[in-house]
Amino acid sequence: MASSDLDLLQGTLNVLILRALSWHPMHGYAVARFIRSGSGDRFRILDGALYTSLHRMEELGWVESSWGLSDRGKRAKFYVITTAGRRALRDEAATWTQYVDAVAGVMRARPERA
Repeated sequence: MASSDLDLLQGTLNVLILRALSWHPMHGYAVARFIRSGSGDRFRILDGALYTSLHRMEELGWVESSWGLSDRGKRAKFYVITTAGRRALRDEAATWTQYVDAVAGVMRARPERA
């Protein structure tokens, strides 16, 4: 990709958020920081996309939320992954592994001679 900031493919954000939350409950800013750090600063999640995804996953029952205090003492909504969310993470991670393997195979492939 030409730009230094990689665009997230559709559907990728959910699996990245679920992976972040698989460690412990986090507020939105911490989730975005985890993804940014884990991607070597390549993925910069916009607030609108992050919270839209978190709310959608809440509706699906993949995450639950509650209000608490951040490490800086500010009121923040914390998200925790549910059992259904862990199942979704396993399924999505398996799909992404297959996808990455398939793309890597094509990138290594050489044309057959006719």
